[in-house]
Amino acid sequence: MVKEVYHPNAYLTDFRNVKLGLRARTRVLDTLTKISANAKTIAKQAGLNYRVVIHHLKLLETRDLVQRKGIRPSVWKLTGLGQKRLQ
Repeated sequence: MVKEVYHPNAYLTDFRNVKLGLRARTRVLDTLTKISANAKTIAKQAGLNYRVVIHHLKLLETRDLVQRKGIRPSVWKLTGLGQKRLQ
């Protein structure tokens, strides 16, 4: 059986890390590693629903892994903390 590999920053402390959430956060973080974009573009690139992306971006924002710039549509990007890949 092949074990799934998730982005190290997809694991959130004090939060229940279920497979679907880990997969979604991994896709969002991998997309943000390549480009800084608004949530609609991230959703399209990651192949996720827009509301799912917004939910996970807000979770990641509370942990200072991503930040938003500007007014709607906000451009999301990784912070210095989000760029570090903890092994």
